[in-house]
Amino acid sequence: MSTTTAIDPENLPYADGDFYGFEQLLTDKERDRLAEIREFLAREVKPIAVDCWNRGEFPMELIPKLAEIDLVSPVRRQGFSNLFAGLVHAEVTRADTSIATFMGVHDGLFTGSIEALASQEQQDAWLPDIYSMKKIGAFGLTEPLGGSDVAGGTRTTARRDGDTWILNGAKRWIGNATFSDWVVIYARDVADNQVKAFLVDTSLPGYSASKIENKISLRTVQNADIVLDDVVVPDFFKLANGNSFRDTNKVLKVTRLAVAWQAVGQQLAAFDVARRYAVERIQFGRPLASFQLVQQQLVQILGNAVSSMGMMVRLAQLEDVGLAKDEQSALAKAFTTDRMRESVALGRSILGGNGIVTDYEMAKIFADAEAIYSYEGTYEINTLVTGRAITGISAIV
Repeated sequence: MSTTTAIDPENLPYADGDFYGFEQLLTDKERDRLAEIREFLAREVKPIAVDCWNRGEFPMELIPKLAEIDLVSPVRRQGFSNLFAGLVHAEVTRADTSIATFMGVHDGLFTGSIEALASQEQQDAWLPDIYSMKKIGAFGLTEPLGGSDVAGGTRTTARRDGDTWILNGAKRWIGNATFSDWVVIYARDVADNQVKAFLVDTSLPGYSASKIENKISLRTVQNADIVLDDVVVPDFFKLANGNSFRDTNKVLKVTRLAVAWQAVGQQLAAFDVARRYAVERIQFGRPLASFQLVQQQLVQILGNAVSSMGMMVRLAQLEDVGLAKDEQSALAKAFTTDRMRESVALGRSILGGNGIVTDYEMAKIFADAEAIYSYEGTYEINTLVTGRAITGISAIV
C-alpha cells in the first residue's frame, strides 16, 4: 500500500490494542461482559469526558448508569477472575481516567476496605447499598502532612469513649469526598498507638469536606480536604478487623494492582488517540503515520502498553491463586506507571501543538497520567519496597 493512501480510521488493524491477544485468556462469558462494558463506556462516558474535565465537575447523572452496568466487586461478588477485573479497570481508564478513579475509590479502596476489614455482621449491614451504589464511598488515609510516611505517622486520632469513638484530625486528597455518603477513615488509637479503620457517615456533626481546586490532573474527580472535629462514631462502625496498618496494607496491595491496570489503560488511550491522529493528519502531502519516526513512536507506545499488560496478566493469575505478594504489586505499580509516563509523552509529541489542548484529548491523557504516577504509592516508594524484597535491606528511612 502506498504511503500516500489514506487509511480509514474506523477500520484500523489491532483496533483493541491487544497486540498479543491477552484477552483470549478470558472465558467466553468474560469476553462478552467486557464487550458489553466497552459499549457502555463508548456510549455514556467517552462523549462527556473532556467536557467534564474542562469544567472540573463530576457528572452525578452518570452514577445510576454505572450502578446499572454493575461494575462493583467483580471478583468477590460476581465471581469473575482478577484478569477480567483488571482489564475492565484498564478499559474504564481508557475511556476516562477520572471515572476510573471514581470507581477505583468507591469499588477498590472503599469497598475493598469493607470486604477485607469488616466483620460479617458489618458486611451484611453495609455491602448491599455499597454494591448497588445507593451509598457512595470514599477512602480517608492520606493527610495534609502525611503521604508516603502515613504508615508510621498518621496524625488523625481515635479515642474510645464508652460505646463510641471520637475522631479528630484532617485528611487530604480524598476522592469522592465532597459528595460521598460514607468514608472509611484511618485513625491512630490513642490508647495503643495502632491505626484503626472507621466507617464514618459524612452527615455526622464535626465532619466537613472542601473541594481541592486548581488541579491539572483528574479534574473531574472531586478530591477534598476533610476535617474531623470531635466526630462521634458508634462502636459498631469501627471495622472489626482493621486494627493496625498491617491490616490496611491488605487493602492497598490489591488497589495498587488496580492503579497499575490504570497505567495500562492510560497507555492504550494514548495509543488510540495518537494512532488515529497519525493516520488522519496530513503533513507534506502525506499521512503523518507514513513517516518512520512517527511509526517508531507509535510502536514504542504499543510496546510499553503490551509489556505493562503482560506483567499485569501474570500478576492477575497469581492473585487468582492467592500467590501475589506485596512486592510484586509494588514493582507492577512502579514499572507500569514509568512506562505510562513515557507513552503519554510520546503521544503528546505526535500531536505537536494540538497535543496541549484538550480538544484532541491527548492533553487530558497526558495530564491525568501524573496523578496515576503519584497515587497509591509513589514510584520511588514502590521501587524501594521492591528493592527491600530483593536485597533484604530496607532503604526506606
